[in-house]
Amino acid sequence: MKGIIWLASYPKSGNTWFRVFLTNLLRDGDSPASINDLESTPIAGARGIFDENMGFEASDLTSDEIDRLRPEHYIHLAKNSEEQLFMKIHDAYTEVADNTPLIPAEATGGALYFIRNPLDVAVSFAHHSGWKYDTSISSMADDTFAFCGRPDRLQNQLRQKLLSWSNHILSWVDSARFPVCVLRYEDMKLQPLETFTKAVRFAGLDQTREQIQKALGFSSFDLVQQQEEAKGFQEKSAASSRFFRKGKVGSWREELSEEQARQIVRDHREVMRRFGYLDENGEILY
Repeated sequence: MKGIIWLASYPKSGNTWFRVFLTNLLRDGDSPASINDLESTPIAGARGIFDENMGFEASDLTSDEIDRLRPEHYIHLAKNSEEQLFMKIHDAYTEVADNTPLIPAEATGGALYFIRNPLDVAVSFAHHSGWKYDTSISSMADDTFAFCGRPDRLQNQLRQKLLSWSNHILSWVDSARFPVCVLRYEDMKLQPLETFTKAVRFAGLDQTREQIQKALGFSSFDLVQQQEEAKGFQEKSAASSRFFRKGKVGSWREELSEEQARQIVRDHREVMRRFGYLDENGEILY
């Protein structure tokens, strides 16, 4: 069994950008892959994949019942995949019934965990969700926060418990029972070849430096923005005008108030310092 390589992150942290890169890397084509054809990196919470793999519909179950079956779902996917399987996931690393991890080690080869400055995440997440910045900031501090958790409607994805921004990170980095490679969004932007090569090697892929460089070129932010403008992006939230909006490091400085920035630091100071977003004096980096 080739274990699943999880592409894990809190939302708006560079996960989808990496998926575009990975698609281009694996295809090694002469032109950029379409951003609407990322089938080689499916979303772990996709309802359709669960229904097809398990042989019955998730809509007949409660979210808690689904969660209890998700470990088995991923084990079955891993056992029956003929190729290395990559899956995007926004769930925090949590446990279901009987202290069973939602993400089973026996189905896993490892995880690439993408982390981004929470001040930039707050801005990007707000635009993605159609929220005010204060709503995004509040959700990022809420350990009960989840995607697709409303029981009164049928959504195309299963419930995904996110926890707070800080605890989402700690759940994967400190608790996962398999190897985890942490990749900062800022390093992906500022040192792309080195950072993406690190991810490629962790995943056990053997593409050359030239192939990695070409895939990076085919995945540039300007290019994916052009693709989205020309043909749209099927994973874009209906609440947002575009998915690939700015992608800048430090764009929060142009959009958040001083108090909003201070609130994010108060909420996440310890984890921000641990991963290099605050210096020893508590000053914000990036």
